[in-house]
Amino acid sequence: MKALRVTSLSDDLSGVALTETPVPARSSGEVLVKIEAASLNFPDLLMTQGKYQFKPELPFTLGMELAGEVVEAAPDSGLAVGDRVMGGAKTGGFAEYAAVPARSLRTIPEGLSFATAAAMGAAYSTAYTALVEIGGLAAGQTVLVHGASGGVGLAACDLARAYGATVIATTHNEAKIDALKAASQADHVILNTGSFREQVFDLTEGQLCDLVYDPIGGDVFDESTRCVTFGGKLLVIGFVAGRIPEIAVNIPLIKGFSVVGVRAGEYARRFPDRGKRIAATIAELATTGRIHPHVDRTFALDEWREAFATMQSGGLMGKLILEP
Repeated sequence: MKALRVTSLSDDLSGVALTETPVPARSSGEVLVKIEAASLNFPDLLMTQGKYQFKPELPFTLGMELAGEVVEAAPDSGLAVGDRVMGGAKTGGFAEYAAVPARSLRTIPEGLSFATAAAMGAAYSTAYTALVEIGGLAAGQTVLVHGASGGVGLAACDLARAYGATVIATTHNEAKIDALKAASQADHVILNTGSFREQVFDLTEGQLCDLVYDPIGGDVFDESTRCVTFGGKLLVIGFVAGRIPEIAVNIPLIKGFSVVGVRAGEYARRFPDRGKRIAATIAELATTGRIHPHVDRTFALDEWREAFATMQSGGLMGKLILEP
């Protein structure tokens, strides 16, 4: 089968290549899936550089989340041949077949395509875990979402609106403002030119934000500490900007807000019952039309370089999908 393999770590993807490799053998507790779509995530890029917190042993197949059809399953797996499934593991998705733990898969909600299902998993589980589980999202609150045009940010906008919050979305790309308003249904879209605190202050009439959702880090985090209301939460999702910020603890002390790290996958592993409930809730939101996972575009697996370049450039709205 074709698989996108990492044989050495590098900053320029020189250690990545599309190769022929044997179809993986299914071990006990695993399901063999014929992959129809796989979602590209920023951690995929970080893993090629050895900069992600999870560092798989070389060589490995990239791809954290996938959607496809079961071709082999044990009777006690809860799945059957022909089932349409979504989910995945930390690696293995950018290939024609993957052996995936049965516990890491769930059936695709009725009416969702393979591409949409692949796009929904990590982005919406991260958004739900951050905003609802940890943030206590409620109708009438104000949520500031950074990196709103990316898959993780757009999911947060979509989910916050579904729960009745007022959404302030930020983007660094002026050309995306109109498209972001349409795709995310955000109440307000701010062009982030390095300073956004005054715009947030004006839009909230000085009340600031109950929740700040930050997958960017760097200077965006620094400025965000000035945008959280008393008793609010600054949710740390990631560091796309590259710089991991620091904060003097007197700032959250004086302003009375919390800084909370969010690792949705680890949260679900530590609290499996909560993880199952989160997945079921997201599926229900999708099937009832309350959330609308957005696929920017789809690439063939042999177009993987173009897909990575598009993600790195920030020139997308929602998620990118690779199809074998």
